[in-house]
Amino acid sequence: MTVEMTRARFDELVEEALDMVPPDFMHAMNNVVVLVEDRNPDEPSLLGLYQGIALTERNTDYGGTLPDHIFIYREAILDMCDTEDDVVEEVIITVVHEIAHHFGVDDAKLHELGWG
Repeated sequence: MTVEMTRARFDELVEEALDMVPPDFMHAMNNVVVLVEDRNPDEPSLLGLYQGIALTERNTDYGGTLPDHIFIYREAILDMCDTEDDVVEEVIITVVHEIAHHFGVDDAKLHELGWG
């Protein structure tokens, strides 16, 4: 059962999830933007996506590069949730998961840590 939620409320949940990220991690994030989209056009059930060059992959040649993107896919998250509380939890998990990719953490490690 899909949860009904306005775009504005969903955006608030993403902002709240970002506010929960420890300040040291937020300050370490570099050249990245977080965007809310309805769906990933190639994988409609995908909840989030990190596109860019992870901090662990950057070297002295990195510069003048467009920002990395973290996409949070609203409709896919709403589709898998039964309640607003489920949405809150899934948004937090998805935001943390995608930020971790920015720091170079792979999916296997995220699943091991419970953020899969």
